[in-house]
Amino acid sequence: MGQCGLISSKTVLVFLNLIFWAAAGILCYVGAYVFITYDDYDHFFEDVYTLIPGVIIIAAGTLLFVIGLIGCCATIRESHCGLATFVVILLLVFVTEVVVVVLGYIYRAKVEDEVDNTIANVFNQYNGISPDSASRAIDYVQRQLHCCGIHNYSDWENTPWFSEAKNNSVPLSCCRNYVFNCTGSMNKPADLYSEGCKALVVEKLQEIMMYVIWAALAFAAIQLLGMLCAFIVLCRRTRDPAYELLITGGTYA
Repeated sequence: MGQCGLISSKTVLVFLNLIFWAAAGILCYVGAYVFITYDDYDHFFEDVYTLIPGVIIIAAGTLLFVIGLIGCCATIRESHCGLATFVVILLLVFVTEVVVVVLGYIYRAKVEDEVDNTIANVFNQYNGISPDSASRAIDYVQRQLHCCGIHNYSDWENTPWFSEAKNNSVPLSCCRNYVFNCTGSMNKPADLYSEGCKALVVEKLQEIMMYVIWAALAFAAIQLLGMLCAFIVLCRRTRDPAYELLITGGTYA
């Protein structure tokens, strides 16, 4: 029965190490996604704290790749030292992912306050003529999230750009994507996105942070199973009398 448990644990452990390799790629992808999204929405943040979970999760993904390699070799060879190293590194990555989850929840709660503090300033910097970064950010958000203005399209009336343009129009990025020959005129509100961008930006960024949290939680659970299987193999490797050579009186017992 014990031998059967050992074989089962080793089989599961080898399989989990293959999952760790796949997990390493997924975690690095999630971390990169955070960086790419931050680049698109960075004008709505005064601080770069949202990048911290992304950095940590990429580091965890890199470590998982190394863990998978160590774990496979140690499990197949039943190396006591290798399995012990495997468990220690796995524990470190587990703790790291717990930190990612905690930071993710903390920063997710801060997203709305951060956007509140910056979004009006970003809209006031909009200049439809010059391809400056603030203008690109606003146009990108309005096209991607299908929104217009902070709370709705009428918010554009309070911006310097609207006062200077004097044509009673909003940026063309406010036009619904299925409307042809849209000029952004506020006289045709049906042609414009009706929802404001503030709520959608907050929702998008909180959604991204939840991807990070769920990815960290999922792989932390897999790592717990990996540590459990490694402990079983380690304990069996230490206690199994089949690995001990008993000699009495110069002869094998």
